[in-house]
This record gives sequence, C-alpha cells and structure tokens, in this order.
Amino acid sequence: MHSLGEEIKGFSKNKLRKQCTRVTTLSGKRIIETWKDSMVHTVDDPDQTDGAGCGYVQDLSVDLQVGVIKPWLLLGSQDVAQDLHVLKKYKVTHILNVAYGVENVFPNEFTYKKISILDLPETDIASFFPECFGFIEQAEMQEGVVLVHCNAGVSRAPALIIGFLMHKDKLSFARAFSLVKNSRPAICPNPGFIEQLHKYQDYLRKQTAVVHEKTD
Repeated sequence: MHSLGEEIKGFSKNKLRKQCTRVTTLSGKRIIETWKDSMVHTVDDPDQTDGAGCGYVQDLSVDLQVGVIKPWLLLGSQDVAQDLHVLKKYKVTHILNVAYGVENVFPNEFTYKKISILDLPETDIASFFPECFGFIEQAEMQEGVVLVHCNAGVSRAPALIIGFLMHKDKLSFARAFSLVKNSRPAICPNPGFIEQLHKYQDYLRKQTAVVHEKTD
C-alpha cells in the first residue's frame, strides 16, 4: 500500500489537470469536477456535447443533498459536512472524511476519521476499505449515524459505501451501486474505482466459496 505522498509524487501535473469527472446534478445542470494544483475544482460544463471549450465559470452552488443509504449511514458532499444544521437534522454522530484538502470543521461535535484519498482511477481505493469499513461499523455498534463524504460526494465516498454494502450485506456490485445511486443520483465513481469494485466482488465470491467448501 502506497502512502498518499507516494501517490501524489507518482502523478505528473499534466495528468492531474486532465483528470475530471462530469456530473449531472439533480436539477439537470451539468458540471465538471477537475483537479488542479492538488485541489478539486467544480465548474459549469461549458459545452453540453463533448465538454470542449474554455471560459469556465466557477460553480458556487451548495450541494446539501444527503443520500440516506441506511438510517444510520449517510452519503454527501463537503457542503453537508460543513453545515451544522443539516448534520444535526440527520442526527449525525460520526463523520468519515475522505476528501483531499477539506478539514474537519466541528471536532468538538462529532467523532471524525480523516483519510485523504485522491480521486484518480489509479488510486488503490480498495486498500482503504478495512480502515474505512471499521470506522463505519464502529458508528453502527455505538448506535450512531455516520456521514461519509469526499469533496463532491460523487466518486470516492460512494465507491467506499458501495464496497461496504458488498462487504457487510453480501450484495453484488450491481445491487450495491443501484442502492447508492437511488439514494444520491449524482454519484459517478471514476472508472478505476468501478474496476476495483468489480475485482472486490470477485474476491468476496471466492472467499464465500472457500467458506462453503470448509463447511461441506
């Protein structure tokens, strides 16, 4: 498992600039999430066909849509994590912050776990599963409510929750993805994360087959 510092060194600035995720919001507006100077930037999509063009305008709209995966498991953006009113409304007690460059805002109000993960297809997000799943399960055991968030709540956080549902509830990738998508329609994990989740599904199925062989 590589450290975050090693991951960052492994990518050129050009590669970081090229990485982007197109998102269609609940209102139908199209935006682009892109990396620049190791920070994520959300901008309006200037071209509704292929995204080419220039003259980006920063999108300053606030995304407070909360995906309720389970009564005690929530998915959202950094905006949700920074809005105390919304957090209190959903009775949040634990916050898993997997954003890059986003600090924990209310350290005296909630139990936090912060893991900076880059939203790049090459990022080994599966290597973070044990630590993240452990924190989510801790919140459940303490009868709390956990919010999982990244920057836009579109790629990293949903990928982790999809993996968690596959691990915890023994769901297939398709079923877990559908559940999360229905709860927060804007999700769109990058292609690398999708590929890793498919491999994780294969791994879980092999593990289950081994257990069945031992009990037969």
